[in-house]
Amino acid sequence: MAETYQEGSGAGADFDLSQFYQIFFEEAGENLDQMEQMLLDLDLSSANDEELNGIFRCAHSIKGGSATFGFSDVAELTHQMESLLDRLRRHELQPIPQMVDVLLESADASRSLLARHQAGGQGEAVSTTSLVRRISELAAGLVPGDAPAVAPPPPPAAPAPTPAPQAAAPAPAPKVVTPAVVGQARTLEIQIGPLDRLEQADAIKELFRDIPGLGAIRDIESPQANTRSFAVETTSTNDDLLDLFAFHVAKQQVLIRDAAAPASGVAADEDEETVLAAGAAGGEAYGFFSEAPGAPRADAPHAAQAPAQAVKVAAAPKASEPKVAMQAQMESTTIRVDVKKVDQLINLVGELVITQAMLAQNSRGLDAGAYQQLLAGLADLDRNTRDLQESVMSIRMIPMSIVFSRFPRMLRDLANKLGKKVELVTLGEATELDKGLVEKITDPLTHLVRNSCDHGIEMPADRLAKGKSEHGTITLSASHQGGSIVIEVRDDGRGLSREKILSKAQERGIEVSEQMSDAEVWQLIFAPGFSTADEVTDVSGRGVGMDVVKRNIAALNGSVEIDSAEGYGMKVSVRLPLTLAIMDGMSVGVSDEVYILPLSSVVESFQVNADDVSTVAQGSQLVKVRDEYMPVIALEKIFQVPRFDPNKSSNIMVVVEADGSRVALLVDELLGQHQVVVKNLESNYRKVPNVSGATILGDGTVALILDTGGLVRRARH
Repeated sequence: MAETYQEGSGAGADFDLSQFYQIFFEEAGENLDQMEQMLLDLDLSSANDEELNGIFRCAHSIKGGSATFGFSDVAELTHQMESLLDRLRRHELQPIPQMVDVLLESADASRSLLARHQAGGQGEAVSTTSLVRRISELAAGLVPGDAPAVAPPPPPAAPAPTPAPQAAAPAPAPKVVTPAVVGQARTLEIQIGPLDRLEQADAIKELFRDIPGLGAIRDIESPQANTRSFAVETTSTNDDLLDLFAFHVAKQQVLIRDAAAPASGVAADEDEETVLAAGAAGGEAYGFFSEAPGAPRADAPHAAQAPAQAVKVAAAPKASEPKVAMQAQMESTTIRVDVKKVDQLINLVGELVITQAMLAQNSRGLDAGAYQQLLAGLADLDRNTRDLQESVMSIRMIPMSIVFSRFPRMLRDLANKLGKKVELVTLGEATELDKGLVEKITDPLTHLVRNSCDHGIEMPADRLAKGKSEHGTITLSASHQGGSIVIEVRDDGRGLSREKILSKAQERGIEVSEQMSDAEVWQLIFAPGFSTADEVTDVSGRGVGMDVVKRNIAALNGSVEIDSAEGYGMKVSVRLPLTLAIMDGMSVGVSDEVYILPLSSVVESFQVNADDVSTVAQGSQLVKVRDEYMPVIALEKIFQVPRFDPNKSSNIMVVVEADGSRVALLVDELLGQHQVVVKNLESNYRKVPNVSGATILGDGTVALILDTGGLVRRARH
């Protein structure tokens, strides 16, 4: 896909970001919670860089997401917080209690502002003027006086989504129920029905229990057998209650009336479109539910002025009408499960795969005639285990399109802001990644795309002067290569300037030399706080972008590579190795050792004679395969495998491919293909070169899973 973003262009105008709102609000809430906890745990006398950087990253992530979705008030406040935190982490200021106070208050204000945006703009926005002023004073090194702190109201509860429009009369504009609506308490009688099962109405009672300030509810006798009736004390409006109940029952099934209205005031068989609304004249409660909890007392202020309402929201359908009410209900098609439970399920399935492999190996010597039923059962177990593991693994898999779809709006806004013309191209959107990986790479990808647009792509006039198209191109691609996941961000902009990076590094006191290779120079931009930007803006990110990329990818035991040519563009490749998965592998033997090769990276295997291998400079070996020479890697030498049987030698080559290159691995024998459970070797032992993980074989022994990408890079250098 390709979308062009330029001034006056309508491209991408129909793109709907609302599908990602909930993800953003959840991530922002987690960042705010994490920031608050880190601020509370901060030791002002000896705050270390890791703590300050962690708080800074939380504010930076919230700012970036808020700007992407157009929540400018949150973006502005968090940008101010970021400015103060940036000076703290650079040790330009000494943290003091007033700073912690204002940051905590700002986090509360951000939470309230985000809750308002999540509610569709309902309610009054929190003023942040005083907070911004206090933050600015602290960032300037001033200790403000006893300025009054902004006390934001408590954040509202999660709002109810607007239900689908019904076939009945037009409903009032939807509103969001907040925990406590300022108003007078009202006593209502609510009838729910007709219902297939009376237990369906229990969810209504749970709403009053779960949402603070909504009111009190109790059962009363219902006039019909297939309905439930409740007495409700609440300050919420009828529209608010309807929107809230729409989660569980259709609007046509809800009848709300004031307890003061006679029972005959609203007939169940009246026309659905009839709406009765009493005037604002005062009325009394007529003794209905006078003892109900929370009912207004006779001596309470304004009790006599409480408006008497008799509102028929929607009557039950007539017997002759089609029962559209039950069809209008939306059933939940998803269930929210803690990720830890999914991880535990994946681990258990992994152990099941290992057990199945043991049974399969131990049954190979059995007589097929004598143990026909047992072997048939083991074959069924093998098939069912494979289906089970594929289903379980797919639970955590998310297509890259979910991640890539976040960037068109962001690029459009950035391009317009910077006066540039940028075209976004995405490749490999169907590539699926583990949910944990998606969460970890989203923030780094955001920084990479912003950097490409801000620093990489030139202004249209500059591009035309260089003979380029005035539209710059940023390409996002994802693919599986040799059992690894590779995500690339490419642009055709100005590329990296070797001289500028070296000059900036010398200014920061980093030891550099002109003899450094380009790859070594490019790695300098991953230094914390390193930036070649001439001035700091809300786009440049203060150099935090590449630092976050390196940190998050390193946490996944991954690698980041940069390839750049000045004047032609830059490519950043993020490679994530397998950490925990179940994959198909090929087992090979070298002496008494067994190694696993990811089957996805194996191209072919063949037997070779010693005469077919040529030795070149520095002892490197090459083998010719169909008019193509490729490097030879002897696993016996790489892993220093002891040779106990002198008659056994390596005369089989397995060709593997990674990073677009091929190498031939020299092994003793091919043992077979089977599923293996990948265990993270680094977390259980330590990082081993050329090894991406380990697995347990059917006989209980441990075998290493080879990092084919690392072996290819070793042969290349």
